[in-house]
Amino acid sequence: MSHHINRQIESKLLDLLNTSPVVFLNGPRQAGKSTLVQKISEKDFPAEYVTFDHTSQMAAAAHSPRTYLESRTRSLIIDEVQLVPEIFRELKVVVDELRRKSKERLTGRFLLTGSANVLALPKLSQPLVGRMAVQTLYPLSGTEVLDSSSQFLKNLFNQNFQNKPSSFKVTEIIKRATFPEISNSSLLERKIWFEGYLSTILQRDVKTIAEIDKLSSLPNLLRILAGRAGGLVNDADIARDVGLNPVTSRNYKTLLKMLFLTFELKPWYRNVSKRLIKSPKGFLVDTSLLCHLLQYDLETLELKRPELYGHVFENFIASELLKMTNNFHDPIELFHFRTSDHKEVDFVLQKPDGTLAGIEVKMRDHVKASDFKGLKTLQEMTHTDFKCGAVLYQGNEIIPFGPSLWALPVHLLWS
Repeated sequence: MSHHINRQIESKLLDLLNTSPVVFLNGPRQAGKSTLVQKISEKDFPAEYVTFDHTSQMAAAAHSPRTYLESRTRSLIIDEVQLVPEIFRELKVVVDELRRKSKERLTGRFLLTGSANVLALPKLSQPLVGRMAVQTLYPLSGTEVLDSSSQFLKNLFNQNFQNKPSSFKVTEIIKRATFPEISNSSLLERKIWFEGYLSTILQRDVKTIAEIDKLSSLPNLLRILAGRAGGLVNDADIARDVGLNPVTSRNYKTLLKMLFLTFELKPWYRNVSKRLIKSPKGFLVDTSLLCHLLQYDLETLELKRPELYGHVFENFIASELLKMTNNFHDPIELFHFRTSDHKEVDFVLQKPDGTLAGIEVKMRDHVKASDFKGLKTLQEMTHTDFKCGAVLYQGNEIIPFGPSLWALPVHLLWS
């Protein structure tokens, strides 16, 4: 199935290859990085392809990384580059030498992929500052699954909404917007797949980027974070629940972020008088993985445990917005907003010029005026920078609720 899905990041990736000598495509294991780079190498970016998943390639590169790089006369794609971290330092030397010899601007020489955000490790990232562009490929989004051209972010900032009803239930989109390999799989197939997936990451990928004393604590920590998805991150509580000291717990939490299993949304604030909460909110990158860790079946959850389904639903919207802002050609940052007197907005999207839009998520199929309380507070604080406030809900109508305030059907995200 993964071969037939157009990945929205492809054009952005090709643009970067036309401007930078080294491009690093990172993202979760099995998100489709290898499929994507092999696809573009066939036509748009002709290049030699190697993967460090093959032990002979990995051994040759680790033995003499500079020779390995210099022996290539054309563009080179290296898959799973984090397995030979020494190569990053030699890349700097090779790129600088190629730049010196080249009469033209050096672009698109090396395309790297990796299942860990090794750039969070300064000793690897520093040599390539100014020489490498970085992009992330996440699991499938709702728009990719449906091969739709939804312009939700653009429409949100422009308040330009057109209602095209969707024939897909939200639970169906949640199930399909996941890793390509299991996008159409049964519950049992997913269970088996995720068990293998997590053991591969925790037994292999972790060891390539960190020395871990208590490897057995990581699955437990991941389950605890899954149980808190959508909530404020409290490091002391998490450390206590997992039975680690706070420093170790925080380091392990960072590791799970580096492996693209979890992510955090920073709080939005400016120099304003109102007291704002400054803790981040935690989420899982993939909502199907969240359901697996909590042993939830989505349909049962929606019918019998609506309060828990609400957390899963919010996690899904968070991961969809993460993918959208990542794939969008212009930079947009994603935050959450909460005041000390409990006015909150689930998601705040901000452009570099300071203009912003707020999104509140409701699982219901109707909307009340009180659902806009947090959005109105944000609107009052940010004045003309506030372009739009939306409550996403499970109904079908687009309804104005005041100047720049809208109730929007959640299917506008992908339809």
